[in-house]
Amino acid sequence: MTPASSWRVVLDQDRGGAALLALLAAVVVAVPVLNLAVPPSSPLHVSTYVLTLLSKYLCYAMLALAVDLIWGFCGILSLGHAAFFALGGYAMGMYLMRQIGTRGVYGDPVLPDFMVFLNWKELPWFWLGFDHLWFAVGMMVLVPASVAFVFGWLAFRSRVTGVYLSIMTQALTYALMLAFFRNDMGFGGNNGFTDFKDILGFDVQQDATRVVLLVITAVVLGASYWACRAIVGSRAGRVIRAIRDAESRTRFLGYRVESYKLWVFVFSAVVAGVAGALYVPQVGIINPGEFEPINSIEVVIWVAVGGRGTLYGAAAGAVLVNYLKTFFTGAFPEVWLYALGTIFVLVTIFLPRGVMGLMPTPTRASAR
Repeated sequence: MTPASSWRVVLDQDRGGAALLALLAAVVVAVPVLNLAVPPSSPLHVSTYVLTLLSKYLCYAMLALAVDLIWGFCGILSLGHAAFFALGGYAMGMYLMRQIGTRGVYGDPVLPDFMVFLNWKELPWFWLGFDHLWFAVGMMVLVPASVAFVFGWLAFRSRVTGVYLSIMTQALTYALMLAFFRNDMGFGGNNGFTDFKDILGFDVQQDATRVVLLVITAVVLGASYWACRAIVGSRAGRVIRAIRDAESRTRFLGYRVESYKLWVFVFSAVVAGVAGALYVPQVGIINPGEFEPINSIEVVIWVAVGGRGTLYGAAAGAVLVNYLKTFFTGAFPEVWLYALGTIFVLVTIFLPRGVMGLMPTPTRASAR
């Protein structure tokens, strides 16, 4: 079989993934043109507001991918992945705050405004290095990975599973939320970080910068999808699915179950952290509210609505539910939570495989 034919087989077996990548390619090509080249008076013009919404949806889709990887394929129901999303966002936010310099309200060349307001005299040690983007990128990967590794090593080594593990992940994000609300933590307290000026010298408020960030987000989402799909399709992927279906039997066969669960949990946390880092410069704010447990629960709903265990369904569910959230919170703000609950109940009863379960699956003959 030639490489070209093998790629055709892969795409035929994963039509949903092929559709996702095609849509991302269309976004990368069409949206910049419709925003920058088409005049605002044209009905085809993509406004800055829509551009920001699209960027936010793509970041959420990446977060949903991370949750689907561990829940849909490894059976780990995490109710705390918002913590990794927020940690990555704070890493990017620290870099953006260091770029403000003398343009802040208090004009301090080193200390962010909130530190000047709280009468801090010098920059804390854990802020050092965040004036460089490469350092911030390293931290947005390293910090979520480290927290996930420590938590996962303790939890999986103790063989905590099921609802108990879910409660522990929720406790993790709640504890981090309480910690980041404290002013003396050095992360802006309840206000968090905002008023960003530029990234790599480019104004974050300019449409051209927003378009570039959108394109980067779409490319990273596509890369994250292929990375998750490569894991699922590998020998290790077959092992983690076996852990999901029969953990005790998989351990009896000689596999180090805890090690498999740990590395896939850490990788999932990294994907969530990168999503959070891309989210912050496009939305323009990061605060402890991103740690709220309800955010992690919403991610699980996205995955369930789209289709658990499909990857592309999780991404589609994130975009669909957040679009409905945008619509309902604008048109009927008082009924949004009821609408979300209704959607989840209806999907659970009538579409146990999610919206993507309505798609026809390829036959063996077509996959050859």
